Amino acid sequence: MIKLMYAGAALLAVTSLSLAQNFPLKPVRIVVPFPPGGPIDMTTRPLAQKMSEGIGVPVVVDNRGGANGNIGAENVAKSPADGYSMVVGAGGGFAIGPHLYKKLTFDVLKDFAPVSLFITLPQLLVVHPQLPVKTVKELAALAKARPNQLNFGSSGTGSTPHLAMELLMRAAEIKMTHVPYKGMGPATMDLMGGQLQLAFADMPVLLGQVKGGKLRAMAVGTTKRSPNLPDTPTTAETGFPRVEAYNWYGLFAPAGTPKDIIARLNAETVRATSNPDMKSFALSVGAEAVGSTPEQLGAVHKREFDKWGELVKAVGVTLE
Repeated sequence: MIKLMYAGAALLAVTSLSLAQNFPLKPVRIVVPFPPGGPIDMTTRPLAQKMSEGIGVPVVVDNRGGANGNIGAENVAKSPADGYSMVVGAGGGFAIGPHLYKKLTFDVLKDFAPVSLFITLPQLLVVHPQLPVKTVKELAALAKARPNQLNFGSSGTGSTPHLAMELLMRAAEIKMTHVPYKGMGPATMDLMGGQLQLAFADMPVLLGQVKGGKLRAMAVGTTKRSPNLPDTPTTAETGFPRVEAYNWYGLFAPAGTPKDIIARLNAETVRATSNPDMKSFALSVGAEAVGSTPEQLGAVHKREFDKWGELVKAVGVTLE
């Protein structure tokens, strides 16, 4: 029995080495677990194009939307661990979603192997221009004086925009009214129309309205200022260092993918994110193209998973 076990392990090692040495022999698939046209799709396509140029085979985007990203993630979790399938894991789906959905058929921490970060983007806190506040502290004071009278919109209950505002409310000890929407598009329209007073959302969603003077930027949720809005302070600079809210996109392969293949995919991702065209495009939409080691992505994922998990539990949000 022991000899058979050793023989099996040796065969597995030889097979993995062979896969890595011959990789890639066919197109590589990146599953975007949302429909075309959204921010994840929009930033993954130029990444795939740049990766194709370096890896020698087409890198294709496969949109598999549904169930807030869970259908696409499940597809890759159950795909062969050979490097030909990856999924874009984002903060909302890979760090928040597992705490909201109790019946997932996959485990984001166990069923995926981190490859590399490729995009980070701040959450941007904005208010309607007619709201009589210029700073986050003034906003907090107004909300404290008028509990539950300020309405904030989000892309849905349990979304990053919703929970980012929950972070602020807990840090500032204020109460506001949450109005969930089916996406930030309609929420942004109502915010500009005055039905809402404020929102916290990904910068690409709000940047155009801020630059057009239709919304007022109050703070970014990252630890450093955004080059797109250099005059807008970070939440830490406004006196709320615990309100760190940003989104991130990373590539994940199925667990068990050989390390040599992960290393090759990582090298191509880092090369693509270092390309000036990719960096310029990301900056133009309010994001930053940034690569990482697999270990760095794994550390970011675990830290964000734990942070948002604690908040979801504290707020008491669950989804079916």
